[in-house]
Amino acid sequence: MQLAPERPERSGVATQSATQSRRLHGRRLQARRLPRSLHPGAWWIWALGMATAASRTTNPLLLCLILAVVAFVVSARRTDAPWAKGFKAYLWFGLFIIGTRLAFRLLLDGQYGAHVLFRLPELTLPSVAAGVRIGGAVSLEGLLAALYDGLRLATLLICLGAANVLANPKRLLKSVPGALHEVGVALTVALTMAPQLVESAQRIRKARRLRGELGRRTHFFAEILVPVITDALDRSLLLAAGMDSRGYGRTAHVAVRTRRITGALVLTGLMGVCIGIYGLLDGSSPWTLGIPMLAVGLMAAGIGFVIGGQRVQRTRYRPDPWLLAEWGVACTGVVVATALFVSAIRNPSSLNPSLQPLSWPTLPLGATLAILIGVLPAWIAPPPVRS
Repeated sequence: MQLAPERPERSGVATQSATQSRRLHGRRLQARRLPRSLHPGAWWIWALGMATAASRTTNPLLLCLILAVVAFVVSARRTDAPWAKGFKAYLWFGLFIIGTRLAFRLLLDGQYGAHVLFRLPELTLPSVAAGVRIGGAVSLEGLLAALYDGLRLATLLICLGAANVLANPKRLLKSVPGALHEVGVALTVALTMAPQLVESAQRIRKARRLRGELGRRTHFFAEILVPVITDALDRSLLLAAGMDSRGYGRTAHVAVRTRRITGALVLTGLMGVCIGIYGLLDGSSPWTLGIPMLAVGLMAAGIGFVIGGQRVQRTRYRPDPWLLAEWGVACTGVVVATALFVSAIRNPSSLNPSLQPLSWPTLPLGATLAILIGVLPAWIAPPPVRS
């Protein structure tokens, strides 16, 4: 007698289907976080937002916090490309800027307050150089003012260097609007200069290490500086030749009247934008020179860009997508810049510590929380593509 096969119980079928659904959901979540390159424009908007926030304050605590946020995001989301390893060079250049600012303040009018630290030999100048002093007394207030200004400038440079490290400047060219095609080509070549210098320095250092020349006496100009600049220029020429072979800069025939209308709209729009920005920055100007003029300028320039883009005929191979992650990273930079801009208007004393009388800088809660928002791209952005 043959027994019939047993049927699985309903509970077992339900458990198996629930497990499969959970696995499918986990695969979908994993697919959403697959490694991919973020749109370079999103990284630039985030970096410009952090740089704008740094430009609104001289508080060393807030500036150091911005540096920490930028360094954390770079360490979490940079690729293994050659130019992505150059963030240390921007840090060293920032230290050089701070040191240069302090040195010039020591030599030129270092007395800014009553707390004199030491005196340098003063150079006697003729009467035509009245008001200029070389050497003399150096005060604590003068050194702190030079330190704050140098730290702010270094933070601006490091924020822009973070954009060069995180974003591929060559991929940024594909996203430039058609009307700004020629300007976009020039900006791309200019932006690739710093990454190419870093990459050339790394290649020359590796070659010198293979030849055993790192521990020996080095002629900096002949053995390092000239090869680095020559290699960077050669790579720029190769980039220009490659762009020319792919048809960059070629435009279609457009009527003279259309070109004149486009140029007039773009120039008028840019002038309106400049006047609007001046009206926003100058509190004593009429309100009509602020947001209304800025809106009219942006509208005119936008219409000119749309009309001018019709004369550039080109296609894009696999264009970079602008998805939810790009919106999140870009909005993060805009939020940080807006929050620091509003804080500078409402409470400027917390963002710019007083030097006369001398006071210890404080850490305002609102500005601190706004800057900490800038660290979110370390999790919002997808994992970088690594070779």
